[in-house]
Amino acid sequence: MTVPDGYLACTPSIDCDHPAVREYANRNTVAGTSVVEMAVSLYYAVRDDFRYNPYKVDLTLEEIRASATLSKGYGWCVSKAVLLAACCRAKNIPARLGFGDVRNHLSTERLRRLMKTDVFYWHGFTDMYLEGVWVKATPAFNLQLCEKFGFPPLEFNGREDSVFHPFDNKGNRHMEYLHDRGRFQDLPLTEIRRTFAEHYSDIEQGKDADFDADVSRETAR
Repeated sequence: MTVPDGYLACTPSIDCDHPAVREYANRNTVAGTSVVEMAVSLYYAVRDDFRYNPYKVDLTLEEIRASATLSKGYGWCVSKAVLLAACCRAKNIPARLGFGDVRNHLSTERLRRLMKTDVFYWHGFTDMYLEGVWVKATPAFNLQLCEKFGFPPLEFNGREDSVFHPFDNKGNRHMEYLHDRGRFQDLPLTEIRRTFAEHYSDIEQGKDADFDADVSRETAR
């Protein structure tokens, strides 16, 4: 298999050579298994070991790189996609970052108030090069959060794209993809910062709020 150029390299955000990233990737894969099996195992590890928390978006390189998410134990769609890409590269699996703008119908009242929109710009996922093809994986929402919101968690088999379901368990609209922003070898942090500054000027006001508590309170109604 010809490996695409650049997609195994360490970068400022995808710091796959960091000792903690390598240890985590090794701990969540089994020696001797196939590349697809390793990719699947890494996907589920990142999806469920790290709580989704969009209140604590930090667009500094020091806080969004893979090793930082690993140390914090939580992340949001972009930082979790970065971590999954780093873990893949640490196991010699080519990976890149993909982004799109989506309309998300399942969020908290506080998040909608802070964002002033239901459009999530630069929603992030991970592309893995497996068995000669690029396969999408979206590790953003952990299992516990999916259960609270009542929508099916995204599964991943390493051969089919894993992207958000359009509807929840009750048939309500969940996620709509609006615009594809492309694929990247490293995190396009400057472009993301520019878009967030334009659309989410108040987002940092919620950084001390408890996302899990808000979800629990709203889903209990």
